[in-house]
Amino acid sequence: MAKGKKSVFFCQNCGHEESKWLGQCPMCKEWNTFAEEKVTVSKSSTVKSAVREAKVVALSSVSTEQEDRMKTKIEELDRVLGGGIVSGSLVLVGGDPGIGKSTLLLQVCRQLAREQKKVLYISGEESVKQIKLRANRMGEFNDNLLLLCETNLETIRQVIERESPAVAVIDSIQTMYSEEVASAPGSVSQVREATNTLMQLAKGLNITIFIVGHVTKEGTVAGPRVLEHMVDTVLYFEGDRHASYRILRGVKNRFGSTNEIGVFEMQETGLEEVANPSEYMLNGRPENASGSVVACSMEGTRPILMEIQALVCKSNFGMPRRTAAGTDYNRVNLLMAVLEKRIGLPLSNYDAYINIAGGIRMNEPAVDLGIVMAIVSSYKNRPISEGTIVFGEVGLSGEVRAVSMPEQRVAEARKLGFQTCIMPEVSKSMVKNVNGIEIIGVKSVNQAMNLF
Repeated sequence: MAKGKKSVFFCQNCGHEESKWLGQCPMCKEWNTFAEEKVTVSKSSTVKSAVREAKVVALSSVSTEQEDRMKTKIEELDRVLGGGIVSGSLVLVGGDPGIGKSTLLLQVCRQLAREQKKVLYISGEESVKQIKLRANRMGEFNDNLLLLCETNLETIRQVIERESPAVAVIDSIQTMYSEEVASAPGSVSQVREATNTLMQLAKGLNITIFIVGHVTKEGTVAGPRVLEHMVDTVLYFEGDRHASYRILRGVKNRFGSTNEIGVFEMQETGLEEVANPSEYMLNGRPENASGSVVACSMEGTRPILMEIQALVCKSNFGMPRRTAAGTDYNRVNLLMAVLEKRIGLPLSNYDAYINIAGGIRMNEPAVDLGIVMAIVSSYKNRPISEGTIVFGEVGLSGEVRAVSMPEQRVAEARKLGFQTCIMPEVSKSMVKNVNGIEIIGVKSVNQAMNLF
């Protein structure tokens, strides 16, 4: 069987393959994303295909028992994973440089090694001494954690098959290369080949493999989009690397919900779990300040309270400036148009700056009423009571629409000491088992404005 080399062009965004260079990718419609790569092809005069006997099963005979999960002893991570690590799964962890991906996975390795699980940490970016220096800040590690500094995919395959660990960590996928692929490490062909090889190892040996992925300037995992389709779970680290907190969000999860988040705080000894994110986000709230409102958003099954700040001031130019940090800019413009049309506030001549304190980003429609009341509070220069929490979706007619899980939101507010809750009137009947907090239902934005 003879082997030959040819040039093909891969889209660096989605991994689409073409025989010639194109200005625009026909799949993802991005411009100037094709890069030339050399690939090795096999030539054979006769092609024989082995046909295996396919086995079909009835749907009713498939077992629905809960799969066994391996606990990492890090509750925030276990929640995002859906209850723990599933054996034989392939997990991709992405995030900005220096945000804590390697630190979190090293902590996972430490916890699993304490549970007498054999763990293999493979690094293509750091030496053994560098990993040891970072590990010394976290505490003691036992002999169940094995280290390997290697980038050759064939060597890594042999080591994993020989050691048979329960969990393996690849840091990072962009540094791995296969000698059978004639392109540089980090290219589309190498990333796809490495991920495919690791997926076969995970499924064939029934081990869990964590993959660290670099991100682009747009915040997505570098390499082809097919990388995210091949793995079982995709986790993203969010947050400013210069800030102390980190948010771990599940973007894809075949074994659980993708709505859960985990909140961590970067300490000298590593990432520490934040058990109560609401209390953490509300630290340092100003007293009797206009334009400050506390709202509630649901992330999966967890209610998170946040402070929404608004600053409305007279514009000195013909075109007012609008800025939104932590929420959707277009949504803010829409809500301001509702206020101008339905309430009669002349906001077209005012600059507006909206910020969700703490740097957290929330796009749930339930924060609409909080944004509206923060804007009106700043415009009228009237502070809203510190013991008041607000949530509800606002429609284009100025109506306040229902939100999901209102009882959990009210219970979280009462636990943190809030005395008053302004919420949609249609959701008020769903709150039954919460006492010690006054619940005020509103049907429209105009009705909510008359409360202060």
